[in-house]
Amino acid sequence: MALDPRDFPVQEHALGNGLQVRLLPDRGLPIATLYSFFRVGSRNERPGITGISHLFEHMMFNGSKKYGPKEFDRRLESAGGTSNAYTSTDVTAYYEDFASEALPLVLDLESDRMASLLIDDDSLQREREVVKEERRFRTDNDLDGMMDEALSALVFQAHPYRWPVVGWMSDLNRINRQDCEGYFRTYYAPNNCTVLLVGDFDPADALKRIDKLYGAIRRGEPLPEVPDGEPPQKGERRAIIHYPAQAPALLAGFRSPNGRQPDSLVLDLIEASLSYGEGARLKRALIYEQELCVDANVYFGWRMDPGLFQVSLKLNPGVAPARAESALWAELARLADEPMREAELQRAKNFVRSGLLRGLQTANGRAHTLGQMEVMLGSWRAFLDLPDRYQAVTLDDVKRVARATFAPHRRNLVTLVPGELPEGLPA
Repeated sequence: MALDPRDFPVQEHALGNGLQVRLLPDRGLPIATLYSFFRVGSRNERPGITGISHLFEHMMFNGSKKYGPKEFDRRLESAGGTSNAYTSTDVTAYYEDFASEALPLVLDLESDRMASLLIDDDSLQREREVVKEERRFRTDNDLDGMMDEALSALVFQAHPYRWPVVGWMSDLNRINRQDCEGYFRTYYAPNNCTVLLVGDFDPADALKRIDKLYGAIRRGEPLPEVPDGEPPQKGERRAIIHYPAQAPALLAGFRSPNGRQPDSLVLDLIEASLSYGEGARLKRALIYEQELCVDANVYFGWRMDPGLFQVSLKLNPGVAPARAESALWAELARLADEPMREAELQRAKNFVRSGLLRGLQTANGRAHTLGQMEVMLGSWRAFLDLPDRYQAVTLDDVKRVARATFAPHRRNLVTLVPGELPEGLPA
């Protein structure tokens, strides 16, 4: 059943400089959330400056013309608010949760750093070291991180999705202030941003404040095109990682359509069928029945360009990777070759629908959902009929998409082998 647009009285505005504004008043509680979505992520980078998008996420908290270094969080927290941010392959988002009377301060803080972020050698060096340590912790010394990085480099040969969001360490060391200044002017311009305000506020007053604070910020130049000449995959690809671990692990990946394609909805349901809940296919078959794994998870997220469907298996000690691999391919082949039961498909639809609705429970959740739909699909309204679109997926759709996605020549597999490289071999 589609969501009722009357429950989402969103007001849409565009400033003269191209800033997109979406306002959703909700006077139920005296709280609000402000999101700023910039259409920039690791897909907008190039060799030599990989990781600069995520580095900027850190730089954005280091002061601007009106509010100096570390003042952003200090001022916000003194008013009872909190902030956070994230960077993905496709987008960088910043948000604040706050009591509604703090709205003037929050808008002033956000508009100030968009207009005049402080970029100097000291702040760059400081945040560079923070990001490098994050890379060491989450990738270089983390099994999941290093396997995920290896899989992306295996799947994508030409597209910027091949490098990690955190960037290569050599590039993090190389990025300079001039790189940052150019990146900021290009991608942090108002015409590359959508601001979403959800919660307790007066829409006319909020729009007036936004226009006053953001309206004079200069529009940026058109964005550079993202290279998208990824060649078709013509055969299975494999990589092996040697690293101290208690047991082997597998990470399989398959190219997937972009988030605007209808088949992405089918893959959402396949993800749910394979790994959501204790009755999911992979958990039932590989963990409980065959006792090959201690964990089996699937991850599929929409991306701006054709992306990646991932399956992660953590094997029991003593289980041969080849045995677990064979069992995984068999389970994926079942989706393509055998009709799924209607009850199983409906279970997956129920999981996905409930997840969508849970994301709308809070002001932050509604703002994030609206922003994701604006960035990925072009309009916040795209989520209104999502429940109906998921419900319309058929058993034949599942077989068709599974057959196309999981074909043997489309396999990419990273295998973690416990232990160091043999002595004398170069690292």
